[in-house]
Amino acid sequence: MTTYDFDLICIGGGSGGIACAKRSATSHGKKVLCIERDRLGGTCVNVGCVPKKVMWSAAHIAHTLKHDMEHYGFSTGGEVTLDFPKLKQARDKYVKRLNGIYASGFAKAGVEHVFGEATFVDEHTVKVTDKDGQVTNYQAEKILIATGGRPHFPPGEGVEENCISSDGFFDLEDLPKVAVVVGAGYIAVELAGVLNSLGSETHLVVRKGRALREFDPMISEALDKEMVKQGIFIHRNTNGVAKVTTDGGNKKNITLHNGDTIYNADVVLMAAGRVPNTEDLCTDCEWAPNTETLHLEKCGVKITPRKYVVVDEYQNTNVENIYALGDVCGVVELTPMAIAAGRRLADRLFSSNPIHATSKVSYEYVPTVVFSHPTIGTCGLTEPKAIEKYGQENVKVYTSRFSDSHYGIFDMKPEDKPKTVMKLVCAGLDEKVVGIHVLGMGSDEMMQGFGVAMKMGATKADLDSCVAIHPTASEELVTMGTWGTSPQESGAKVSPLNGAAAAEPRLS
Repeated sequence: MTTYDFDLICIGGGSGGIACAKRSATSHGKKVLCIERDRLGGTCVNVGCVPKKVMWSAAHIAHTLKHDMEHYGFSTGGEVTLDFPKLKQARDKYVKRLNGIYASGFAKAGVEHVFGEATFVDEHTVKVTDKDGQVTNYQAEKILIATGGRPHFPPGEGVEENCISSDGFFDLEDLPKVAVVVGAGYIAVELAGVLNSLGSETHLVVRKGRALREFDPMISEALDKEMVKQGIFIHRNTNGVAKVTTDGGNKKNITLHNGDTIYNADVVLMAAGRVPNTEDLCTDCEWAPNTETLHLEKCGVKITPRKYVVVDEYQNTNVENIYALGDVCGVVELTPMAIAAGRRLADRLFSSNPIHATSKVSYEYVPTVVFSHPTIGTCGLTEPKAIEKYGQENVKVYTSRFSDSHYGIFDMKPEDKPKTVMKLVCAGLDEKVVGIHVLGMGSDEMMQGFGVAMKMGATKADLDSCVAIHPTASEELVTMGTWGTSPQESGAKVSPLNGAAAAEPRLS
């Protein structure tokens, strides 16, 4: 029987790799090595969710000071200014502290970790080259690929040379006076909202008619209107950026494929998509230049034409002892998704409990939030996707559009007040809730609880059975339509309908 250095090697010290490594060591007593080429925590902690939320919070405060404060009788007595370098310093300090927390967490869990570039030698051996060029080989019975992804620069003259990515956004030392954000996904609308609220003249360039086209149309249309109302300049149907040039100084001129030009930008931020970090896993492989094909010949792991690692529902690759999860697989590219997948995989691989033999993560009904201005919370199918899956005749939709009570005392026309929009997508004779979509104040905090309900099979009647919390925006989701008139069927193990007694715990 072959003896290896470790039971498990995790390539990638981001959310998924850390979760799997710690679970394998602490819950199952395995000897684990985690390899990370940069800072522990991955994209989320260093250049993603965490610092982004800090910047969103700063932007939210700025928005409140500029637009809301006076309606409640407050006055600063002078101009409110932003010390951007101070904000950046505090944010970076917070991130560095989190890096240290991850390192100490590894030490407590008994997980070894090394820094360096990892490449496969064979299906059980990984070569690590550290920053000094020293090379060390490590062997393990099982290997996990959790290397995440990185921002992608589209082709175009001067694009990569004169633009920054979403990673580069966190390197900015000063707030740009004029910023151009290119992209139609959630990263683009989030950063455009932050820059605009903090005081930059902000332009958003989208290839087609609007951003977030994969979201429910009611949500993407409502966000589009709110962004325009807030002063973001949206350049539509551009088919992307053709070239980015400089005027000889620091100003950039952006020429779009539709012929339009945006002049004198201080920053051009490309948020046009992300690609998986797979190249460096096999530097001795043959490459096809300028193609999306990657050959991991040393270990034999298959990838898609877009370079995502091919896995099944259990995170298995085509190689028996090699697994992959997180953004490198391109399924649901969210930090909590990678964490859940990592923990489930560790249980399946190493647990002695038979219940874990088929342990896997579910990619259905995953609640998620876009930290736009205003925020978006969503879970499940959009209305078009539900119709595609179940048929128009089997889908019923409930919607609501209103101004949050926060804006009730604002001295402005009702149509000018920011709007909250909500949609319930229900399917079948029992009106099972298959989609919840919200845009508006507080949607980021309300979606987690409704996600639990959807995972448990909630119906429209189940939502109606919950007494509303008043006055809140979330109460709208349990009072939509003509209350109490939907089919009286419950998805709960113990029905809560018609005043039934609450379920009781099983006692020993």
